[in-house]
Amino acid sequence: MNQLLQLRLLTRAVVLTTLTLQFALAGYTNAESPTSISSDRPVKPIPFAPLKQIDAGDLNVGYVDAGRQDGSVVILLHGWPYDIDSFAEVTPLLVAKGYRVIVPYLRGFGTTRFLSDDTPRNAEQAAFAMDTIALMDALKIDKAIIGGFDWGARNANIFAALWPERCKALVSVSGYLIGSQKANEMPLPPEAELSWWYQFYFSTERGRAGYEKYRGDFARLIWKSASPKWQFSDATFNRSKVAFDNPDHVAITINNYRWRLQLAEGEEKYKDLEERLAKFPVIKVPTITMEGDANGAPHPDPASYAKKFSGPSKHITLQGGIGHNLPQEAPEAFANAIIEVDGY
Repeated sequence: MNQLLQLRLLTRAVVLTTLTLQFALAGYTNAESPTSISSDRPVKPIPFAPLKQIDAGDLNVGYVDAGRQDGSVVILLHGWPYDIDSFAEVTPLLVAKGYRVIVPYLRGFGTTRFLSDDTPRNAEQAAFAMDTIALMDALKIDKAIIGGFDWGARNANIFAALWPERCKALVSVSGYLIGSQKANEMPLPPEAELSWWYQFYFSTERGRAGYEKYRGDFARLIWKSASPKWQFSDATFNRSKVAFDNPDHVAITINNYRWRLQLAEGEEKYKDLEERLAKFPVIKVPTITMEGDANGAPHPDPASYAKKFSGPSKHITLQGGIGHNLPQEAPEAFANAIIEVDGY
């Protein structure tokens, strides 16, 4: 870990500790509507200080572990370019209902590190799903409710589809996101291709160098375009920006988008999983899919994936200007979806 990252993580810990004391003295209250737009929702930091670390598969994973250790387990998976703070308000709401909530940094984010320098910095979709399995095994968790958005939703979809015996229920923002390299060969209409501009940018060495140099500015741009009505503050953004200082963040980001276009090879150990995923398996576990009415990121129409969920299921479209980072923009609604799907 370089000195700059150590300093930033130390600063974050001091800030969280201070806020934790303030929070403990003031008590927890939140009277906002689940779909209201806030200029800067105050992050509830108690579950996020301190972080824990555990060896799991190829990684030493940084994660939040909040709530009763004997409670039903909920695993929450963030996306790109976001971090665990997307669930900073969701977590205490679920803890208050008796859940044990696990929120890990994905590979390439925050305090999660590869155990070996020789491990490929691979970001194909199956790798993330296997990271989730490895984390559950390391924590001795047999079964969990899984929720996520963006990369995290795809991860959650794969987990629910391939290991339903370990997935009690699913909450997926933007619905069914399992993909394949073959499917990505199909060209889209120009307007749709435009929304994926960064994918093509990352296909070039100029794009890799640009993301390395301007990753903070890049992430802020994505936040604004993906959630055009979310008026987040500098403080909110900067809390998450620290997670992008991970030494593998750029490599993971670039590999993810290049793999989709067959510009980067996957690992042989994931070949069988990717072949299964290329058949777009139906998800049979109880599911709630969610979408914000102001999601500016590429996302499928709910009608296009309704039949991919064969178990008890429901779709919710949130009104009021909710964008792509739905758990952070509408934490009450996301937490309520976890609680509801648990009862299916």
